[in-house]
Amino acid sequence: MKFHCTLPLLGLLAASTAVAQTEPIITEPIRVEEPVQVEETITVEPMRVQEPMHGEPLTIVEEMPSFPGGQEELMKHIGKELKYPAEAVENGIEGTVFIAFVVEPDGMITEVKVLRGIGGGCNEEAVRVVKGMPKWIPGKQRGKFVRVKYNLPIRFKL
Repeated sequence: MKFHCTLPLLGLLAASTAVAQTEPIITEPIRVEEPVQVEETITVEPMRVQEPMHGEPLTIVEEMPSFPGGQEELMKHIGKELKYPAEAVENGIEGTVFIAFVVEPDGMITEVKVLRGIGGGCNEEAVRVVKGMPKWIPGKQRGKFVRVKYNLPIRFKL
């Protein structure tokens, strides 16, 4: 009996599928608009490097200043000169002090200041070490020695 009941259902499914396939597909026409032409003139001027005003230090130059002997010698110098402050040792203070300074055209270090400190006497010690550094090899821009601002992290670790 189940066989007789399912047979008419299969016939209906087959008939509805056949009807669905024979119906035409109706689509709307695609509209193509004419392209709009825009005339635009772009003027490109050569880039001009601004000279520092009133002797302000530059931050990026063609040849950046460097410590005599390079980065490795700088790290050795800082390691030799740096004395961990007693207050920082007593209080377990560790971290990095960020120092900014200017390397002058003659290699001297000026305008030393703390950008971000950690306290406990570490800021003052970092400034002392930077102020006591020997002359650097100055930075150059267009073949001339110029004032360059330099940032230096000094790490204190117990």
